[in-house]
Amino acid sequence: MSRFVFSFGRRSRWLLLGLIYAAILVAAAWFAFEVRFDFRVGERFGYVRNMVIVPMVLCQLIALIVARQFGTLLSYFSLPDLLRLVVAMSITAVLFFVFPLKAVDTDEMIIPRGVILINFALAVGGLSAFRIGLRVYHERYRRSRTDRSRGLLRLAIVGAGDVGATLAKEMLSVPAHGFRPVLFFDDDVNKHGKIIHGVPVAGKPEDIERIAEKVSFSHAVIAMPSASSRRVSEVINIMSRAGRKVEIVPSLQELAAGRVKVSRIRPVDVQDLLGREPVDLDGEQIRKMIANRVVLVTGAGGSIGSELCRQIVSHNPRRLLMAEQSEGALFLIEQELLRTGTATSVVTPLVADILDRGRMDEIFARFRPSLVFHAAAHKHVFMMERQPGEAVKNNSMATACLADVAIAHGVEQFVFISTDKAINPTNVMGATKRLAELNLLERQHRPEVKTRFSAVRFGNVLGSSGSVVPIFRQQIAAGGPVTVTHPEVTRYFMTIPEAVGLVLQASTLGKGGEIFVLDMGEPVKIIDLARQMILLSGLRPDEDIEIRYTGLKPGEKLYEELQHFTEALQPTSHPRIRSLVAPAEGACLQKEIYAVLQSKLNKASANEIKEILQNLVPEYSPFLD
Repeated sequence: MSRFVFSFGRRSRWLLLGLIYAAILVAAAWFAFEVRFDFRVGERFGYVRNMVIVPMVLCQLIALIVARQFGTLLSYFSLPDLLRLVVAMSITAVLFFVFPLKAVDTDEMIIPRGVILINFALAVGGLSAFRIGLRVYHERYRRSRTDRSRGLLRLAIVGAGDVGATLAKEMLSVPAHGFRPVLFFDDDVNKHGKIIHGVPVAGKPEDIERIAEKVSFSHAVIAMPSASSRRVSEVINIMSRAGRKVEIVPSLQELAAGRVKVSRIRPVDVQDLLGREPVDLDGEQIRKMIANRVVLVTGAGGSIGSELCRQIVSHNPRRLLMAEQSEGALFLIEQELLRTGTATSVVTPLVADILDRGRMDEIFARFRPSLVFHAAAHKHVFMMERQPGEAVKNNSMATACLADVAIAHGVEQFVFISTDKAINPTNVMGATKRLAELNLLERQHRPEVKTRFSAVRFGNVLGSSGSVVPIFRQQIAAGGPVTVTHPEVTRYFMTIPEAVGLVLQASTLGKGGEIFVLDMGEPVKIIDLARQMILLSGLRPDEDIEIRYTGLKPGEKLYEELQHFTEALQPTSHPRIRSLVAPAEGACLQKEIYAVLQSKLNKASANEIKEILQNLVPEYSPFLD
């Protein structure tokens, strides 16, 4: 029964549409004669008109059916629909030219050619006007009522360029996005007063108070992917102070790569405000380094390790070995890579502890990796201050053990992920990372070693586990307070994809024995970062959310350094990567002291371990309880 009702309903709509089209075409044919004869159609051509109008309209309706003009959604009329309509009317006009109706006695054409041409123009114009009228009704009147019934949010788009126009068009076409654009803001005064897809360009973002009195909206979307971070920050502050929630379109890199669409708007993130320039990588060199090789990543479930896996897979390794102690984290990155469909036969997850020499020997012997990225580490500064023995084991000795395994199994290249905290360290985490660097340099200077060892130093990465960004998010969500150690503390920040891309690029430059330093841009005050994150949450710092200073924790610095005084920075072929040349004697560890450190890891106090560590890393300034 329901099938019959559906069929009957569809046939009724076809019949109604056919009647409307027929009425438009009859009117077009009628007025074609009137226009041709200056609205003085004589008796003879009046008779002709009555005779031919039915076959003309029938032919045109058949052409419209063939052009699928009965099966389209009437409220969506676009250029392809117009072209099909023109083709359909052109076919009928050509048929009447090629096969003219002629009088039997005089062999004269019954329908004048002028009538055929005028009929073509009137038919196309009439049908188009009908379809456009339905679209305008749907978009302006019917949609305005459905907006209220569906609860669509009214928003302003900041940026009336190509990206903003595309965003507006898609939101108007697909109400399922949940938004209704009502106006544009743009810095270009030449666009003010113009209309884009029916949406007016009202003025600059600074004009929001004046404009909001006339047009109400609750959200603002920043559609300026090429704008400076400073301008984006200004717009966010303007909209936030006016009580509007702010979101942003994806970056130009994401749009160009085809990973996301313009309509995939998201909340503004702190990385949008840091002013990080896009990283220009030599993808061909990276591909040559990775393609068709077995690559091992340790710490594959961590922030840096998992991103290494994502980017390495895209360069077609023969096999990607993902070593990780946490099986939960390893499972998540494995599933993510498998969902792409390109890594099914490439990815090999390995639950393994890098301190387990036997397990690592078995992995290297079985899979024969030629390239190792060592990202596994304990990185939480304050936690490692309280248990320095674990930091020494995992950051220093495990690295030395893994380096020996790599040498024994003929690994070609070994890249160690270090930190800027290894420079003149004041905490155990930085000191143990520096000790790991010295371990690798010492092995590099052995004449029999063929493996190329290098280290890459960089600062904090946004969004990594234990970094201030997720901590601030949790504190803001809980209503505050947001805790900052000191009003003057600064840190370098990079995005995780940016840092990993530069790690891969630096790896292509390694000849053995280098410590690469990534260009981390300008340092950021943590208090400024906290204030921006509060604003991004639609709240006001020091009013809605308290900012509280807690004082520097043991081992923390006010600022990070770029190099030790014994190290010389040298440029490389990449402008964002520099190389440190350290004196060879700095890599010669005192075996006796190192042996004492190993023997006391599980027995000595934290202070004793720090003092022994200082003898191995002279530039280390420990915090002693």
